[in-house]
Amino acid sequence: MSENKKQPYGDPITYPFWEAAAQHRLLVQHCPRCGAYQFYPRPFCLACGADKVDWAEAKGEARIYSMTTVRVQISPDFNPPYIAAVVELDEGPRMLGNITGGSPKIGDRVKLAWRERADAPPLPVWTLKEG
Repeated sequence: MSENKKQPYGDPITYPFWEAAAQHRLLVQHCPRCGAYQFYPRPFCLACGADKVDWAEAKGEARIYSMTTVRVQISPDFNPPYIAAVVELDEGPRMLGNITGGSPKIGDRVKLAWRERADAPPLPVWTLKEG
């Protein structure tokens, strides 16, 4: 195998998420039995325990549920200060992400953007939604 060939990113459960992220698509899991959406990926439904979950594309809109300003560098990829937030997707699940631009407040509406990375799929980040 060529060293230049990209290897799959993530484990078998998270691979579909990262594969979609490489195409700037945000996927969350959806249970066909009870209709619940969930994130982070798991092999079963948290709501009803079904052992089969599908993937659904999220529309990429959310509300800031919680946030903090990080002032300590924990990774060379993130230069402080930056805002880390839990956003609640319109589909229901919450996910951790970075808020970029503006002066966000809890409850503000945000929309999906992508942060490119050299050696990995892009990360979903959030920007303030106008209006």
